[in-house]
Amino acid sequence: MLRQLKAIILAGGLGTRLRDVIKDVPKPMASIAGKPFLEYLVLQLARWKIKEIIFSIGYKGDVIKAHFGNGKNFGVNIRYSEEKEPLGTGGAIRESLTYIDDKQFIVMNGDTFLSVDFHELVSSHYAWHAKATMGLVQTQGTSRYGRVERNEEGKVVRFMEKSPEMDGLINGGVYIFTSDVFTSIPSGNVSLEKEILPFLVNQGLYGIVVNGFFVDIGVPHDYLNLNNKPKRLHDALKLSMNLIPDRF
Repeated sequence: MLRQLKAIILAGGLGTRLRDVIKDVPKPMASIAGKPFLEYLVLQLARWKIKEIIFSIGYKGDVIKAHFGNGKNFGVNIRYSEEKEPLGTGGAIRESLTYIDDKQFIVMNGDTFLSVDFHELVSSHYAWHAKATMGLVQTQGTSRYGRVERNEEGKVVRFMEKSPEMDGLINGGVYIFTSDVFTSIPSGNVSLEKEILPFLVNQGLYGIVVNGFFVDIGVPHDYLNLNNKPKRLHDALKLSMNLIPDRF
């Protein structure tokens, strides 16, 4: 089942908050222990036998193309969906559907890493007959991200604004979607996080809670912290192998 799925990696953001610490490369290409952060996502997908990858690129996308090429050196097949103008995360996914001919597909943020069990993510999505299923992470304080609430059945019932004093679940930046979620959205700049996901509340949006390693390099503090202790990411990538079923 996983071998047949394609994955879109959103790698077109401007990364303005990281400009002071990384220069001349897009945010997902920020170096961690000598490798672009984006490479860890590609390796994660390859280990799960998800080898058809579409990079949604924009700002300095040529840097990504030059490093990854067609993906052969990384054991995957990579194609590129290039934004001519900013489309937002939702609009970028819509444009990438040019390369998706399946009903279901995976989406990953290019600036986050989550040690997700893709088998569980996809199996749950199908069992729920969901329109979208997202990986959720339990965290102390949701001030940076906002909070996601789900019920006992796994259905996402509410998105809450950022609240520094509240612990809870946050969006881990890994999803599986059905294509009709995006075929009906309007052209232009559309946000996945602010427009599409809130619209899907109580309309087929589910979430699984992931207990594995999570990191977001979107702000200098977290990027520098990871860059100073890259073993956490290396170990998370190795441990992800233990999640893969023997029969897989």
